[in-house]
Amino acid sequence: MGLITGLFSFLYHLPQIYKWLLKPYYIASVIMTVAFLLVRKAPGLCEQLATQREDGNSCDFDWRELEILMFLGAIVMMKNRRAITMEQHVGNLFMFSKVANVILFFRLDIRLGIFYLTLCVAFVMTCKPPLYMGPEYIKYFSDKTIGEELRKDSRVTWIVEFYANWSSDCQSFAPVFADLSLKYNCPGLRFGKVDIGRYGEVAERYRVSTSPLARQLPSLMLFQEGQELMRRPMVDNKARAVSWTFSEENIIREFNLNELFQKSKKMNKSKALKEEQQNDAQPEEGSDELEPETEITEQPTESKKDQ
Repeated sequence: MGLITGLFSFLYHLPQIYKWLLKPYYIASVIMTVAFLLVRKAPGLCEQLATQREDGNSCDFDWRELEILMFLGAIVMMKNRRAITMEQHVGNLFMFSKVANVILFFRLDIRLGIFYLTLCVAFVMTCKPPLYMGPEYIKYFSDKTIGEELRKDSRVTWIVEFYANWSSDCQSFAPVFADLSLKYNCPGLRFGKVDIGRYGEVAERYRVSTSPLARQLPSLMLFQEGQELMRRPMVDNKARAVSWTFSEENIIREFNLNELFQKSKKMNKSKALKEEQQNDAQPEEGSDELEPETEITEQPTESKKDQ
């Protein structure tokens, strides 16, 4: 049953996977993931490799290599149980496959192991996963604008994500947060993001650690009148994040998004009704009285390119 579900999931996301394969990061990742398989099966090369098989066939996996590959599959399945997006599933596969390849290459030939490990280090330092650039309704803050924007209107509730571009968890969470902004953004409920990897002062001000050991990235906070009402994940006494799954369902439930959205809609209807009543009470054309200015609410449209 799980195999059938996985197959349908793969077919559903096939167009998205095809788009990934066109990007250099994913092309290089796929090649490095199957590197050992290519070397072990390459005609003309595999005959020169060492093997522990009883039949001496160096172009096929020996029993130890099969054990390592089976262990890799088990680890990936365990990690993907907590994965939310397709990016997280694929990221786990890439990461643990590279670790397995390092072990396999070192076991095969120390020179190949050193060469592959050097490629992995160079890859990590030079190649980054592409940032999410899909549709969203999110305001991007800087260190100078976040405080002012959060206190600007006491009627507006803000949900702000504190993230860093170097964090793979933040990159995987980006499409989930963007989808929530498209569903729930309204004049009384806004979504914002701030890159604390870039603005360290903001991280200190809102007590969000950027250390990978703290596992506080990403962090979501709910603000009203500039005051923090709640955050996820919560932080224990040792400044480490309490384990929490950043799924869309969890966020909707924990932050009461449906309730906040309905409350905002009622507030907007009440505001519109008052404006209609004021308009009905406006003086006729030609009167000396001035018409009051109509407030225009701007929707957040700032993008990553503005940073």
